[in-house]
Amino acid sequence: MNNYKLNILVFFTAVLTACNPGAPTQKEAPLISQTPVPEWLNDAVIYEVNLRQYTPEGSFEAFANHLPRLQELGVDILWFMPIHPIGQENRKGELGSYYSIRDYKAVNQEFGSFEDFKALVDKAHELGMKVVLDWVANHTAWDHAWVSEHPDWYEKDSTGNMFAPMDWSDVVQLDYDNPEMRAAMQDALAFWVREANIDGYRCDVAGMVPVDFWEEATSNLQQIKPVFMLAEDEDETALLNKAFNANYGWALHHLLNGLAQGTAKASDLQAHIEEQQQKLPRGAFSMQFTTNHDENSWNGTVFERMGAAYPTLAALTFVVEGMPLIYSGQEAGLNKQLEFFEKDTIDWSDLSLTPFYQQLIRLKKENPALWNGNAGGSMEFLNNIKPEQALVFKRTRDNNSIYAIFNLSDQPLFLPIDFSLEGQYEDTLTGEKINLSNESLELAPWAYHLISTKE
Repeated sequence: MNNYKLNILVFFTAVLTACNPGAPTQKEAPLISQTPVPEWLNDAVIYEVNLRQYTPEGSFEAFANHLPRLQELGVDILWFMPIHPIGQENRKGELGSYYSIRDYKAVNQEFGSFEDFKALVDKAHELGMKVVLDWVANHTAWDHAWVSEHPDWYEKDSTGNMFAPMDWSDVVQLDYDNPEMRAAMQDALAFWVREANIDGYRCDVAGMVPVDFWEEATSNLQQIKPVFMLAEDEDETALLNKAFNANYGWALHHLLNGLAQGTAKASDLQAHIEEQQQKLPRGAFSMQFTTNHDENSWNGTVFERMGAAYPTLAALTFVVEGMPLIYSGQEAGLNKQLEFFEKDTIDWSDLSLTPFYQQLIRLKKENPALWNGNAGGSMEFLNNIKPEQALVFKRTRDNNSIYAIFNLSDQPLFLPIDFSLEGQYEDTLTGEKINLSNESLELAPWAYHLISTKE
């Protein structure tokens, strides 16, 4: 076809498509994330540290005594909830919220000194773990020095007054149209990487802060050292193009709760994962979790929300695409909602769930198919005649494959197996022998099997 005819054809095709907005369009391939990826992130598991509640002392020094135990658990990244001084004005509760920041370049004296924190980071590094800080860029405490020294750094309402975002009455909204404020925030972010040698940030309500600010921040930080950037956000996927390595898997988390409570089906989970595979920039991934500080304090423990399904759903967060999170106390069977604004120490007397999480971490690290982002394999859903109850998938990276078979219901299930494995295999976690030559596989309520193969 000559160029003239080709151009005419393209023109009329475009016209017809524009005139028929209901015409089917080809799915666009996901963008490729350009956010730099530290090599140590490939097989990493993240652990959230609620420092105030971790020990009776609630200090850096007391927490440091747990580092060898956490190294033995197998976690790689320690995410500390904010460690900064907490605002007094409009404070909630006796101790206030971690997320009401009075000084971005200081340490809450209740936790210790700046030198104590640096010593903790150094010790974590010696044991092979990385440290990321929780960063609150959207707002400050009402008694942050900026409020009186730079009132133009804050947004104003129709009456010309500063205001709290949402219903967060203990904080005041910053104005990202102000370049001086942006520069001060960039400087504070760089401070902790340069002076305390931390390894990145978990960024609170990241979607409420402009994308271009985060892109500049990541570019600046990468000039100091490789960092990991985690966004507390799921909707603004543009954050994953150049600014963040990972976001929050909120929707998947809510589906896990729904599965346990009988309001969601396995097919809903599969549909969500397939949608995310098209939505997320390639190389970026979500943090997957059964709980975190918000879920535990405000919505209930994993045992209250998930009941008998909890171990199964926890295992699932380690084998779906994404990076799994363990929250403070999960390895000790945390069975209470921790107070958010008051002292409420975690009970460490029972570490019976520690071997369970050690197994899951070992599974992830020993199988590149389960690694994070481009280092791992994407999920391929396999033939499954009971999609409302079962989730059956495979992940492959190079010559390593993981086959996963989950009964995501409270009823026993007889599931015909129709994929390339035949004969007897060993469950990678339990060592149980599984005969895949039978016509169907019997699965108890919430049972699952994981099979690792080399191909």
